[in-house]
Formats: sequence, structure tokens, C-alpha cells
Amino acid sequence: MMMNDLKTIIRDIHDFPKKGIIFKDITTLLQDAQSYQKMIDLISHRYIGKRIDKVVGVEARGFIIGAALAYKLCAGVVLVRKPGKLPSETFSKTYDLEYGTDTLEIHKDAIKPGERILIADDLLATGGTMAAVVDMVQKMGGEIVECCFMAELDFLEGRKRLPEGKVFSLLNF
Repeated sequence: MMMNDLKTIIRDIHDFPKKGIIFKDITTLLQDAQSYQKMIDLISHRYIGKRIDKVVGVEARGFIIGAALAYKLCAGVVLVRKPGKLPSETFSKTYDLEYGTDTLEIHKDAIKPGERILIADDLLATGGTMAAVVDMVQKMGGEIVECCFMAELDFLEGRKRLPEGKVFSLLNF
């Protein structure tokens, strides 16, 4: 199975969630066992031997990728969630969206200073969400190894908002 095979499995949904948007639906790749396994294997190979302590998964599709990567890399999993979803004391970050703001939270004790962190999500678009996660991890003292994505929408230039040289996307659209 080649990289282009993985790209063709991801379907386009026109006008979702609103008119003019072409949504990259990754569920078609996730439900195909061979494709999902290949995608996780390809991403995880990049980090084998890089001493990843924890993989941070960003709500919600980032959990699917982050947990599988953590398993392959023998690392812990940290969840970044919407407000009110984590049961213990949290650190939060409010950030700007195209229309308004959003907030994410992480447990205050999830990352210890000096831990090597891989941040994982399904798709890099404008980079706003990931920039907020990067900021939280850095304020907690985590050392960001890289931000990794299953796919990236290149035309939105989201990687410009992230640490230079610390972005990897398996598939580019």
C-alpha cells in the first residue's frame, strides 16, 4: 500500500460543515483495518528511538491517532479536551478561531518538566488549535519533539503557526 493509496481512501464531503468547505473525511481510512494500521506504522516509524515520553492527543480525532502512536512507541497518552471534560485540576488555554474563540484543557499533572512530547492530531488546517496545545505543553515544561498529523491542508499554511522544523504530516492535500 502506497501513500497515494491512503490519500484516495479519505473522501471529500462538499459543503460540510458549511457551504464552500470541502471536508476531509478520515473515517473511511480509519474503518479500513489495513489502511489504519499502515498509517499508524508509517507515522510511528518516524519516532522510534527518539525517546518519546508522552503522546498528546487533541480532542477528538487526535485521540484515535495519539493513543495508537503511544502504544507503538511505548509512551504514555495525554488527552487535551474541551472545558469540563477532564476530572482533575486543569490548565486551560483560550485561543482565537476564524469566527470567535475556543478553549482547551489539559490536566495540570499530565506533563512533567523535561518530558519529551509528541503532539498528535488527525489534520492540520489553520494551526490555531495546535498552536494553543503547543503553548500549553511548553508552559508545563514539556519538550516538544514534533507535532504530527495524518494529513495537512497545505493551502491553509497552518504549519506557519507552529514551531519551525517541528511539524510532520503523513499526507498533504
